[in-house]
Amino acid sequence: MSQQTLSKDESSFLGKVLSNQYMETIQKRIDCWVEKSGNPQYGWKTVLDHLDEILNSFQNDLDEILDIRLSSGEISDKKQAIRSIFGNLLGNIIIYIFIQNKLVGNISEGIFINNKSVIPNFEKVFTINVGEQPEKLNTNLVIYSLGENLDLNKCIAFFPLQSDGNQFKKAYKWKLLMEIAMSDCEVRDKYEISYDPPTVPLVCFVTVNFYNEINNPQHRGMFKFFDRAFIGKPIDPQATNFISPLSTLIEFMNEKLS
Repeated sequence: MSQQTLSKDESSFLGKVLSNQYMETIQKRIDCWVEKSGNPQYGWKTVLDHLDEILNSFQNDLDEILDIRLSSGEISDKKQAIRSIFGNLLGNIIIYIFIQNKLVGNISEGIFINNKSVIPNFEKVFTINVGEQPEKLNTNLVIYSLGENLDLNKCIAFFPLQSDGNQFKKAYKWKLLMEIAMSDCEVRDKYEISYDPPTVPLVCFVTVNFYNEINNPQHRGMFKFFDRAFIGKPIDPQATNFISPLSTLIEFMNEKLS
């Protein structure tokens, strides 16, 4: 695959991601890791398997920043602030690394990453009706491809685990509701569940295991309802059947969105 340029929307999206006050420091750590790999195409892909290591090293920088904010009264609970910051950072990091993989040619032409405001038919794809009540999937991280007429072709919604896990649980429930809506069963008819999207999305989950999610029996059961679950730390792909190395995301999206 050849190197690519970004769309206007992606450039704008990247700018918003990098404007996060904590991204400058973490971006430098990521860039340094890739540079040390000696091969940009290899480095931007495999760095995804080392986000746990990078984020843990970043915590020392974060401690110093938050100590200053705590002493000035900007925050009242340092522990809660750390959980919130790391929950939000993971999504931004994935966006940043995705775009770098696109620029070095690891991602197929015609695959984009953005938020819901610019994605065609977003509401129709991510809304299921239960009687007259719409159930919407709240996601701001979607990777997608477009058809010849710039209509939505295929898409994947990603859920980086947030600090409290609520978004993860909501996504799992929505995915289960989608499975019911797509099947011919009494439950679908009983609750008047209807869903007629122009394309059926894949729903995936991403973690770095900061809060030991993969060893939580409840979470492990939920993982199986997602189309794929990924982890940003080195693991043996043969050792587990419920979660994959995050670096395999590149091949997964190239295969599923083409």
